[in-house]
Amino acid sequence: MGKHEVGTPKYIANKIKAKGLQKLRWYCQMCQKQCRDENGFKCHMMSESHQRQLLLFADNADKYIDEFSKEFCDGYLELLKRQFGTKRVHANRVYQDYISERHHLHMNSTQWETLTDFVKWLGREGKCVVDETEKGWYVQYIDRDPETIALQEAMMKKEKMDKDDQEKMMEFLQKQIERGRDCSKPVSSTYTEFVRQNEEEKLKLNLNLINLKKKDDVKTEFKMPLLPGNIAGSEQSKKRSLNDTASESEKKKVMKEKAKASALDAIINEEEAKKEKLNRKDYWLTEDIVVKIITKSLGDKYYKKKGVIVEVIDKYVAVVSVFETGHKLKLDQAHLETVIPAVGRKVKVVNGAYRGCEAVLKHLDEKNFCVSVEVASGPLKGRIVEGVQYEDISKIHVPS
Repeated sequence: MGKHEVGTPKYIANKIKAKGLQKLRWYCQMCQKQCRDENGFKCHMMSESHQRQLLLFADNADKYIDEFSKEFCDGYLELLKRQFGTKRVHANRVYQDYISERHHLHMNSTQWETLTDFVKWLGREGKCVVDETEKGWYVQYIDRDPETIALQEAMMKKEKMDKDDQEKMMEFLQKQIERGRDCSKPVSSTYTEFVRQNEEEKLKLNLNLINLKKKDDVKTEFKMPLLPGNIAGSEQSKKRSLNDTASESEKKKVMKEKAKASALDAIINEEEAKKEKLNRKDYWLTEDIVVKIITKSLGDKYYKKKGVIVEVIDKYVAVVSVFETGHKLKLDQAHLETVIPAVGRKVKVVNGAYRGCEAVLKHLDEKNFCVSVEVASGPLKGRIVEGVQYEDISKIHVPS
């Protein structure tokens, strides 16, 4: 039976039927022909053209299988690299995108019988990083392009330099704090009793009236002449002048200490602002912290339930192990919130200036929705940080 003429209803109907994907078992890779049903595939197998292709395949079967396998592998990896980059993705998802093209090379003509065998082969050959989970096999493309490798190395080097600069700044800040503490320590002084070596020696007072600031007080204190009967008055005036001099020196000392403290506070505030700007990110998920599920899309079974983050995927997605059921859920950070423990319990700072530090909860300010914590690790151990927002800390999970 010949083909129907172009434009006839039967011709259009056949074109519509042949437009989409057909069953894999009715496809001949050697002839690159897709049959719509079993009868058509049987007729094709008995055709002369198919028999000639089988004779060519029989002469060098390994050559054809290797070519088909290489073409399928190159196409799969090209799609994985172009569409997903170096992200971790489900292997079957990439395969479904690959076979969505009508004229693709089918897996039944390669050396692999199943997609699992192909994924394992990619892992053994070092072309991808593969791992098996409850949901199936996942693949992650290994980009060996020299430009990409050079770019990654440059980014790693930049991150290391930024980290080194931050550590140096923290050490400098710690030294400034210790120096300020040493300067603010009170100086201990000892006082001894006044003893006259020679009782017959006369006591002489040398009062310099020019350097006294308060002239009215000076006139009042020294109105009377220093006669022998007024020795007691002269001694009192001497004591007053000594007390005034001591108070002036103490005031100067206090002012100097305040100036040092204010300068140190300015340095600390400046460094805090730099750290806050550097460590403030739009993602906060980290492993081993307790979180609460706030999405209602999973039903009442998981709504408002708590769990621990066991894995972070692409910074914004986490695998949460629910405490009550033990089930593992893959959730976006928008569906989670931090958990604030009782006072005295350990927390982890997940965002802000002290991001990544462990701390101890000291005070809870429910009115302003913030807390005060004491840093428990790192070079700033023992520092009290106030005004930390609820969303910047979360309870640390302690295995029972």
